[in-house]
Amino acid sequence: NGAGKSTLLRIMCGVICPDTGSVMVDGENVYENPKVKGRICFLSDEAYFFPNATGESMAEYYEILYPHFDEYRFFDLMERFQLDRRRKLASFSKGMKRQAFLILALCAGTKYLLCDEITTMLDFITQGQIWNFLIEETKRCGIGMVIVSHSQPLLDHVCTRQIRLNENP
Repeated sequence: NGAGKSTLLRIMCGVICPDTGSVMVDGENVYENPKVKGRICFLSDEAYFFPNATGESMAEYYEILYPHFDEYRFFDLMERFQLDRRRKLASFSKGMKRQAFLILALCAGTKYLLCDEITTMLDFITQGQIWNFLIEETKRCGIGMVIVSHSQPLLDHVCTRQIRLNENP
């Protein structure tokens, strides 16, 4: 805790300007660059949706943000996970909200996913389902993924390369 993992992800996706240096994505600076930001989807530790949003209304919003959003895939995955796309997301359980959040992210059509503690506070079975689904989909779509987690067993299972950040140098 406190090593700057979440801050690093926010800098990587261009939400925060770095104090020094820059973050380059495919050879272009990410900060204040909407074209590059359109290649990155950031999944924070809490699934965020607009008040009164449904899955459909969030998909419409993602279509505006992400030029390659796949609406048909979104509908297919919502059905596969038995999530009612017309239901208000605020009425979903934590696990269902997380699944909807991941589905939106995967359908965004980005090259990169930045994942910040995305299964924290979920039960063990739901965590496994989400990670298995995410691994399957990122391989299928050729998406690069950066994962921040405190769970070493998870990282050992999911990641091909790891970097550890410590608060003290």
